[in-house]
Amino acid sequence: MARPTDEQRREMLVDMVTARVQSQRIFNLQRQGRVGTMAPVDGHEATIVGAAHALDTDHDWVLPQYREPIALRRYGPEMLEHVMLYNIGHPAGGHIPAPIRVLPYQISLATQIPHAVGLAWGLTLQDDPGVVLVFFGDGSSSEGDFYEAGNLAGVLGAPVIFLCVNNQWAISTPVHLQTAAESFAAKAAAFGFPGIQIDGNDVDAVYDAVQTARTRALAGKGPTLIEAVVYRLGPHTTADDPTRYVPAEDLEAARRSDPIKRLRTELETAGLWDDDVQAEVEEAALAALDAALEKARSTPLAPDAMLDHCYTTDTQRLARQRAGLLAEAGPGGSAR
Repeated sequence: MARPTDEQRREMLVDMVTARVQSQRIFNLQRQGRVGTMAPVDGHEATIVGAAHALDTDHDWVLPQYREPIALRRYGPEMLEHVMLYNIGHPAGGHIPAPIRVLPYQISLATQIPHAVGLAWGLTLQDDPGVVLVFFGDGSSSEGDFYEAGNLAGVLGAPVIFLCVNNQWAISTPVHLQTAAESFAAKAAAFGFPGIQIDGNDVDAVYDAVQTARTRALAGKGPTLIEAVVYRLGPHTTADDPTRYVPAEDLEAARRSDPIKRLRTELETAGLWDDDVQAEVEEAALAALDAALEKARSTPLAPDAMLDHCYTTDTQRLARQRAGLLAEAGPGGSAR
């Protein structure tokens, strides 16, 4: 088993605590009407952070869905600025500048999965040493995009890691109503590559599974499907009311396996964490988020910004729309 070092595990907990604190702060901002709808990360931290620490940020790409970017701190501080731009509805929130190898938020269910296979295939054609990891939820595995992408990846032997975060709920649909398969990992058999199920609350297990899959992909042996089993500790999004369908006793049991509490207990036992460190990390997390929010709010918004990044070059129709928006705003006009 590939185990992270003590220093790596400590840094993982920093990232996990930071993500939880910042996610909860954004949740509160949404309730105040200061940012848009968001999906809390609570309960997913070990899977996201463990995976990120098993990757090479200089070569490996990540395609997130909608929870992951807040926990991808390892890929650079600009990730937080992107998160805040996205959450205030700024068009720049849909574009992450190079050299960060993370694609933007994805809320169209499962459509990032074929993109991941295409990107991985491109890396192979260019003889690039990286791999691609794509996050998606258990609900996304019911979409045709998942099956098409899995089949193509198997045929191509593409260096892609499919990371299915099974948090037990596709919004309000429980797992047993989504699939009759023994597990989501078992579906890899139809694609011709390995599928494994792991405890997504165990950051060491996630790290090992992703690093093993990465090594396999770099050796030219193709994809791996990893099912990380967690439990969603909060609502699907700020527009959801989980008390209408999540059994209170199930949620209480899941909270006892909170991935942050689990790793913190282990590090405290090893003398690598204490209350002072916890407070310091939380304070730094909130300060960084407030700074990113202020920077996002002060970022100029051009009147035609919504049309950026649609095409490499504007089509004739898009050009007419852009000209109309600029004319309406007038010289020096702004969308704000």
